[in-house]
Parts: sequence; C-alpha cells; structure tokens
Amino acid sequence: MTLRRILHVIAVFAGTVLIAGCVTAPSLEVMRADTEGFQLPKLPEPGKAMVYVVRPANVGAGIRFNVFLDDKEANSEMGSTRGNQYIYFNVSPGDHKIFSNAENWADISISVASGDIIFIRQDASMGFLFARNSLQRIDEVTGKYDVKWLHVGTLVKADK
Repeated sequence: MTLRRILHVIAVFAGTVLIAGCVTAPSLEVMRADTEGFQLPKLPEPGKAMVYVVRPANVGAGIRFNVFLDDKEANSEMGSTRGNQYIYFNVSPGDHKIFSNAENWADISISVASGDIIFIRQDASMGFLFARNSLQRIDEVTGKYDVKWLHVGTLVKADK
C-alpha cells in the first residue's frame, strides 16, 4: 500500500469518527418500545445458547472484524462484521471466549446456559493504520434494538 493510499485511509477514517461522534443512541425506553413484539432472526437451537455480535456504528465501516469462538484459529471463525452489521451463532452451554480481530485482537469471556441469548457489541476506534476493536457485553434491549436496525454480516458457522 502506498503512503498516499495510507494517508487517504487515515483521513477518511478520522472524518468518519468525527461524524459518528455526533450521533447519540436513543434512550432505553425508546429502544424497549421500538422492539416490543420484535422477534430475533434466529433463536438458540435446543440445548444451545445463541450469541449475537453487533457492530452498530459506522466507524471504520469498510474494515472487516472477524469473530472467533474459543481460539484464534481459522477453523474457529464464526463470521465477520463491517459497520452497521451483526452476526449470530449457537454455542454449547459452558464457558467460552469470543475473539474479534481487526488491527488488534479483542476478547471477552462469557458463561452461557442452554437457551441463553447473549449480545456482544464490537466498537471500533482509530488504530495506527486501520481500525482497532473492543468487545463488551450489552443488555437484551439494546442488543435487540441493534439487531432490528442492522444488517446481517458474513456468517461462517451460524450453527456450531
């Protein structure tokens, strides 16, 4: 990648961060009312839990964040998101670690029981050359709201 291209990518990303910083999320009450009666696209299979990974911001929208279950190996990739996308996948009950790869590796530990639905949000921030990412667990109302308004990302293994 040429220096000119790198500087262009940085400038576009910085502009996006400034614009995205002006957007505020609706209140919890507004999200709850908006998702009343909303059915998630996929529920857990019998004996499994469901994980939704949402990326509700447009920051670094063109940069793919790959998501892995339990390790960073290629065969553990569950899917990937870009800005304003989500993915979902089934997991067995127990303790798991979710990894997300961008310019950095982010991870979060979860413990799930059969029938649980877990929501994890990916956040992008400015990295050295590309977007960095972080993961955090979010509540059900916020998660459902995000899923309702986002588009599905790339699903590699929706049923693990």
